[in-house]
Amino acid sequence: MNNLFSKLRNLDAYPKINEDFYSRTLSGGVITIASSIVMLLLFISELSLYLHAVTETQLVVDTSRGETLRINFDVTFPALPCSVVSVDAMDISGEQHLDVRHDIIKKRIDVHGNVIETRQDGIGGPKIEKPLQRHGGRLEHNETYCGSCYGAEASDEECCNSCEEVREAYRKKGWGLQNPDLIDQCKREGFLQRIKDEDGEGCNVYGSLEVNKVAGNFHFAPGKSFQQSGVHVHDLLAFQKDSFNISHKINRLTFGAYFPGVVNPLDGVQWVQETPHGMYQYFIKVVL
Repeated sequence: MNNLFSKLRNLDAYPKINEDFYSRTLSGGVITIASSIVMLLLFISELSLYLHAVTETQLVVDTSRGETLRINFDVTFPALPCSVVSVDAMDISGEQHLDVRHDIIKKRIDVHGNVIETRQDGIGGPKIEKPLQRHGGRLEHNETYCGSCYGAEASDEECCNSCEEVREAYRKKGWGLQNPDLIDQCKREGFLQRIKDEDGEGCNVYGSLEVNKVAGNFHFAPGKSFQQSGVHVHDLLAFQKDSFNISHKINRLTFGAYFPGVVNPLDGVQWVQETPHGMYQYFIKVVL
């Protein structure tokens, strides 16, 4: 073993030159230092280029068919309550997604931008005890509940067991819900009271949509939307308000999969609605 170590110590790929065959000079030392600095700088430059990939932008025609595009958004409405805001998506192929709730989260915010409550829309609705049945009577013991749709039933077997189901049935019929207090489900769930409780609040809406790769649009608007005579209409009668402040700020809006370094042109864009008195209501930035 000692012989092996001795041979390794004597192994030298660069044999030394006898000192009689060279001499040390000042110019040689300067050249040595300068060349060492140049080699170090070249090494750092090449390492930096290797670690930082170069992004090249190209515009190509998408020839794929039947695929969808993911849209990620984060929008803040400082003066529009969450109970009012709805998200719709539609395209030229005729496909429509009205009042979208899947993969969408709403956060109630106060006038200072603080989060009041976080909830997923459509979850945690209050229960109804002894509600009005479809046949007109009240729910009896051991009787299955089947609420009335108030004339908007698509069939004799359809039931509307919540205020939201009644509103949805009206939407499919192309009707507007004028007075929710006359609807047993809405009255018992406190639909109008919830809207009054959220008066003066704002809403932060964020999530994602899967849309077809065709021309179309998605939008945020107050009220539940429906089609009437081929026209896209939003039902605002249920909220019993003359006007809405739709001031908003786009915190984030991206299309497709996340890619580092991409600048989204609409990120941080805000729009302020002028009030009747000529004043402006400015945005409250919500930090998520």
